[in-house]
Amino acid sequence: MGADSRVMRELGLGPRWVRRDLAPAPAAVPADAFPSGTQAVDASGVDRVRAVAGMDWAQLRASVAECTACGLARTRRKTVFGVGGETAPWLFVGEAPGADEDASGEPFVGQAGRLLDNMLAAIGLRRGEAAFIANILKCRPPGNRDPEPAEAAACLPYLHRQIALLRPRLIVALGKVAATGLLGGAPSLAGLRGRIHDYRGTPLVVTYHPSYLLRTPAGKASAWEDLCLARDTMRSLCGSPPD
Repeated sequence: MGADSRVMRELGLGPRWVRRDLAPAPAAVPADAFPSGTQAVDASGVDRVRAVAGMDWAQLRASVAECTACGLARTRRKTVFGVGGETAPWLFVGEAPGADEDASGEPFVGQAGRLLDNMLAAIGLRRGEAAFIANILKCRPPGNRDPEPAEAAACLPYLHRQIALLRPRLIVALGKVAATGLLGGAPSLAGLRGRIHDYRGTPLVVTYHPSYLLRTPAGKASAWEDLCLARDTMRSLCGSPPD
């Protein structure tokens, strides 16, 4: 019995079998599409969204680095584009950069980053290889507060374009802000966990943000369930049965 199977047994979890008819790649992202709940944009904003939707990786990186679409451009030190291979099958999406990320320009560094790396390792992944890591926002909100709706609306086109270029097989949303940014609506995290969601044809699993798990270690058992669901979903997409 493998280590993850032992953990599942200790948590009282049985094997998970997931649908095999999930689409392996996202459909094209509409140029003017925003998830429900974000603020509307004016004509210039629509033009910007359409421009972003036509960018390649190099253009997108340059646009993020120079972005002044919201007030966070005045307080940031560095933009945080994301890290990972441009054909990575896994995409992990967090909320926004913190102080460490603002200083380094890389997502999920510091304690939360180390925990995320451990979470990846638990399902056989490493950052920079099969997993791409990004955030809803590319700039740090002052004081690490939650993103404001206007900030999310300004920044989400970048993430949508990253997803369209990356074409991940599976997305893992880390925390409620990431989940609602990609799926729309405002349900509780408990209402989002434990099932497969759909992001424009790509399966999406919701789990806790590593920062929450640092504050609430009791949530790690539930996060492990979510990671097992994500892992088994990927295996199903690849034609392999889950444990």
